[in-house]
Order: sequence, then C-alpha cells, then structure tokens
Amino acid sequence: MAEDRIRPRRQDRAMPSEAHIEAFLERAPFGFLATSVEDQPYVSPKLFWYEKATRRIYFHSAMSGRTRDSLLLNPQVCFSTAELGRLLPSENACEFGIEYASVCVFGRARFVENQDEKKHGLRGLLQKFTHELQAEDPEPALDPEQLQRTAVYAIEIDSWSGKQRSAEA
Repeated sequence: MAEDRIRPRRQDRAMPSEAHIEAFLERAPFGFLATSVEDQPYVSPKLFWYEKATRRIYFHSAMSGRTRDSLLLNPQVCFSTAELGRLLPSENACEFGIEYASVCVFGRARFVENQDEKKHGLRGLLQKFTHELQAEDPEPALDPEQLQRTAVYAIEIDSWSGKQRSAEA
C-alpha cells in the first residue's frame, strides 16, 4: 500500500531508474519540505544537499521556529523538488502541456546533533552551491559561533519516486 502512494499514476512518465532520481536530486537547487502536526500541513522551501553515499538529504534551518517545532512533534516528512522546461502548446486545450521533472521523497527527518556530521552536512551544502570557489578554498571555515546557531537536519529516505515529461514523449 505504501508503495502505491508514491508510484506515479502515469508510468510512461516515471523516471526510468533510481539513478535518474539521484541525478535529479544532486542537481536540483532547492526543494519543499512538507511536515504535518495535528492535521495542519506546513510546507517550507529549503536549500538542500543530497548525499548519494548515505542516501540522505541534508538541509539547514534556524535553531527555533516552525520547522523545528513540527519535526519534534512529527518527524515524518515529504520532500519535493521540480523543474520546468519548455511550453508544449497544442491546438487542443486538453493537450497543452509543459516539460518537467520532479522527485518526491518520503522519510524521517532528524536533528543532527553530532558536530562532525553537522559540519559534514553544511560543507556538502556549501560545496553544492559554491563549487566554483572550491579551487580557492576546498574546506570553507565554519565559525563555531555560527555553527551553534544553525540547525542541520538529515532526512533518512524511506521511499521516493520521480516523474518527467519531455517534448519527445
């Protein structure tokens, strides 16, 4: 039953493999974290880093606030990211479309308490977004004071699915 909830309805648009899903997560710049507490859903945009070796998504947030409060009460999350491509016009309004790719992840988010893992997650995020600066400083310094004010979370992925549509399909 749980697998049915993540399987795309249109199998012709399902990403062909887990490798495609991972490649998409590695290049997507941001995603949306969905949490739910007492039947109240909450979605927030997050910069993130997907670590293929551990099959985890890392993101950072404030040490206090709605994200942290929600995750303390219910660590079950959904994380989604997408990109849009070209418009696919049609004479028939029902056949009008757009190219896209998207990934939806289900899992459990946990607050990263181990300082080495926290630094690892933040460095992964920094390297993802500042790879052109890596030649100058491959290990950017993490100020201990700022590190104490920053929360890092890891999503332990339970399941995922990906969809895509291109003009060729």
